[in-house]
Amino acid sequence: MREIDAKQITETVAQMCKEAAYYLPDDVYNAMKKARETETSPVGQNVLDQIIRNAEIAKAEDRPYCQDTGMTIVFLEVGQDLHITGGLLEDAVNAGISKGYTEGYLRKSVVGEPLFNRVNTKDNTPGVIYTKIVAGDKLKITVAPKGFGSENKSGVKMLVPADGVEGVKKAVMDIILHASMNPCPPMVVGVGIGGTMDRAALLSKLALTRSVDERNPMPEYAKLEGELLELINQTGIGPQLGGNTSALAVNVEWGPTHIAGLPVAVTICCHAMRHKQRVL
Repeated sequence: MREIDAKQITETVAQMCKEAAYYLPDDVYNAMKKARETETSPVGQNVLDQIIRNAEIAKAEDRPYCQDTGMTIVFLEVGQDLHITGGLLEDAVNAGISKGYTEGYLRKSVVGEPLFNRVNTKDNTPGVIYTKIVAGDKLKITVAPKGFGSENKSGVKMLVPADGVEGVKKAVMDIILHASMNPCPPMVVGVGIGGTMDRAALLSKLALTRSVDERNPMPEYAKLEGELLELINQTGIGPQLGGNTSALAVNVEWGPTHIAGLPVAVTICCHAMRHKQRVL
């Protein structure tokens, strides 16, 4: 059985938090550049120019791409033949978040209790941590900071099978149209279909960790991604102030569900589509 010290996990997560905040992923940056070439609105072109320049400055100077450095979502795939020594896994991850946000001078945005006593925890912990046990002896870590300007406009619709593909499209577009320009577009839209209400929401989050260049391997879902992207870009929302670049991509993930159900979740991400992935 292979062993990893919890301190190594903490150091890795801390570095990933900083890198995720500073460096827009290449696939998103390249999609932004491509969108600039096809954007028809002069105002939209200007906004995209500023967004692209902002990404370049952030990368060059190791500064946060966006002032909202998000609530830290961490996906862990833990090999069943891996043993973690020196502490608990979630403690190690949260220690890494605290270290990364403190050392990186990233905005701490987490309150410890959501309704009656909203006191800032002062180190952006705890993170939202999802753990999956997989084969092997490695630890795969995905850090995905999530800003709340876009998170607040996400949603879940509980459909029935009779609603079908058109019902799914309507549910997604209802959420997008309600969001309008508030999520700081151009957006990347994660859609989760199936499971239960909570599982669909998780699938929509996982969809956002996929490259914007990568389509769903199942042809029917790949087609749905393209159709939804076209519908969103026809809304005229554009890059915040109108245009035809409302979204850079729609990523759909699906899972088995009940015979009576068709849950659909939409997680909207702003143009600060940040994530880092590493395997220990």
